[in-house]
Amino acid sequence: MAQPASPTGFITQLPHTPFPDSPSHLRWGFNQVSHILCPTVIFTRLCDSLSNWARKHTMQALLVFLALVSACLYPLVNGISHLYGRDLNAPLQNSYDYIVVGCGISGLVVANRLSEDPGVSVACIEAGDADQYEPIIQTPVFVGSDIGGRYDWLLATTPQTQLDGLSRPMPQGKVLGGGSILNAMCWNRGGQDDYNAWADLGNPGWDWEGMLPYFIKSETYTPVYSAEIAREYSINYNPDVHGTSGPVQVSYPRFFYPQSSMFLPSDSRDETYEKPANLFAALNYLGVPTEFDPNDGSSAGAAFVPTDLDPINQTRSDARRAYFDPYVSRPNFHVITGQHVTRVLIDGVDSNFAISNPTPGGNENGNGMNGMASNEGFGFGPEGSTPALNIDPDSPPARLFRRQSPSTSNLRVTGVEFAASASAPRRTITATREVIVAAGALHSAQLLQLSGIGPASLLESFDIPVALDLPGVGNNLQDHCLVGTFYPYNNDSYPSPSELTTNATYNAAAEDEYYTYKTGPWTAGSPNALAFNPLPLISDNSASILSGADGQDPAEYLASGLDPTVVAGYTLQKESLVRRLAETNVASYEIINNNAGSLTLAVMHPFSRGQCYIQSVDPFEPPSIDPRWLTNPVDRQILIEAMLFNREILAAPPMLPLQAAQFVPTVDADEDAINAIINAGIRTEFHPSGTCAMLPLEQGGVVDPHLRVHGTQNLRVVDAGIFPMIPAAHLQAVKR
Repeated sequence: MAQPASPTGFITQLPHTPFPDSPSHLRWGFNQVSHILCPTVIFTRLCDSLSNWARKHTMQALLVFLALVSACLYPLVNGISHLYGRDLNAPLQNSYDYIVVGCGISGLVVANRLSEDPGVSVACIEAGDADQYEPIIQTPVFVGSDIGGRYDWLLATTPQTQLDGLSRPMPQGKVLGGGSILNAMCWNRGGQDDYNAWADLGNPGWDWEGMLPYFIKSETYTPVYSAEIAREYSINYNPDVHGTSGPVQVSYPRFFYPQSSMFLPSDSRDETYEKPANLFAALNYLGVPTEFDPNDGSSAGAAFVPTDLDPINQTRSDARRAYFDPYVSRPNFHVITGQHVTRVLIDGVDSNFAISNPTPGGNENGNGMNGMASNEGFGFGPEGSTPALNIDPDSPPARLFRRQSPSTSNLRVTGVEFAASASAPRRTITATREVIVAAGALHSAQLLQLSGIGPASLLESFDIPVALDLPGVGNNLQDHCLVGTFYPYNNDSYPSPSELTTNATYNAAAEDEYYTYKTGPWTAGSPNALAFNPLPLISDNSASILSGADGQDPAEYLASGLDPTVVAGYTLQKESLVRRLAETNVASYEIINNNAGSLTLAVMHPFSRGQCYIQSVDPFEPPSIDPRWLTNPVDRQILIEAMLFNREILAAPPMLPLQAAQFVPTVDADEDAINAIINAGIRTEFHPSGTCAMLPLEQGGVVDPHLRVHGTQNLRVVDAGIFPMIPAAHLQAVKR
């Protein structure tokens, strides 16, 4: 198998500590020099060499680095914000044309594109900080290592009583760039059916044909570097569905593992099969096809998906580096970090005064899990803002205006209120045109509710004046829930998943190769050898499962007490899911292959629906997040069938040479044992969505097809919360 020059051979598994036995502080410094001095390919290679040399010659490197700082990076002495020639710590203006809440993927995309017009001013407000180009963020091998770290909201679910009664972490990016800083970098859009279903639910223009031009616009796609690699791993592409000049770099690593290769004869069911062992061949052997291009809308089957990876320097192409860093000098594009938006200001509607006043002694930063990590800013100058609200907590609130019907209301949003921490004074800025909420599906729902937009009964229980009674806010929560498996391979001639963590010499060689040549296993951190399997192709029980789903009362497995409009919306969604999952070209679940013996399973089109509600009037108190995974038994049945199909994969001739040991679940596990594994193992795939659904009012919708909140003139939501149904994809490609 052809590979770029590699002294290390095959290596898998992610190390959990950055740069063992190396002066990472010096490497960080040279990386910063690279960003400033080395914008071209040639100079990037030069700076990579400098960085590698620094690791080996610590004292000399320190002297050279200090000289470079003195000669070239003098602005650093006045703060990192001066690096790009404009002081990002400048005070905010009193008002902007557009205010974007949340500078994650969606927020930066929208703020960037609005600011292309020099005649408008745009502010994007982010609760988290900006990353510092740390290797743990940029280097692919560290994918997943920073979950539970400084850039994570550290959220958790409510206890999942339908599983084992325990809560689960719900990682979300709290950083400039949002989830694109923390995610696994996979880049796939989902199927045509996903978006056609959106249009069928009353959203014209959101079908595949309408979405494709924007998918293309977002990316600069670079095909895999070698024709031999493309053939061996069946990596094909259709140039008609890919962009060549977009802000996000989309490409492939410079290293591949053989377990997902595509050596397969045409007579794949020939029992004399003698080709190398690999997952994709086994799937083909069992009747699951390999996708030609996983981003052409035909997303059912196995695929080696691309990643948001710079093809030259093999670093993460996240939203910050795609939509902010190159445009930081725009005078009309202001991004501030470390500021938590506490509510949206609505003309004629007052707040619960507890929301708009400092709350010392509580949750200071809005993080969950009591500030404890769980790994399974640019600043603000007060001179330019309006004064903090002056509300006496001992006096009764002012007269409140109640405008509860979104079908007849036409509320105007005037700006936002925000603070650096719970005990800090609240400040406000105004929006002359629109406020655009992009805080993520969980925090966007929370912010609307705190602002008086949501289910009236919920708001009234917290004495929040009801500006709009929108029952859908916080409901319709969907997620790709996943469960891990463990089938370690015992054939030592194949890559070991533990070598990077158990063999320091091996890992050091891989590190050296990465910084010297930008090749090798450190480029291949993303688990992007995937399969999106249709239910009819993997189970003889598919018709029975879907028949049972079709016969369900729509409200039977939903939370109790939901507004009839929310139930009506789910009724149409369930009908769509039953119809589509009967097809052989629609994915029911995903296999995530780590090339080390784990074939993790994730439900792609869940029937279960959860909720995200405020649990306090304190904006810094995290919302109550109840994904209600597997409350609808159809999702559980799909996972059981998927686990049984994993057995067939491991028993297929192309996989036998790997000598997999079936530990979780065991080869003889019955349905009760499989259910126990599911109950204990269910986690999030980090894709919460649907809480501000783009649906008509009579279906429990929150925004219209223009993403404007029903009943408002100038308030929009633009993140994954607007998805009426979650697509079978890793969501970053959908949001960019």
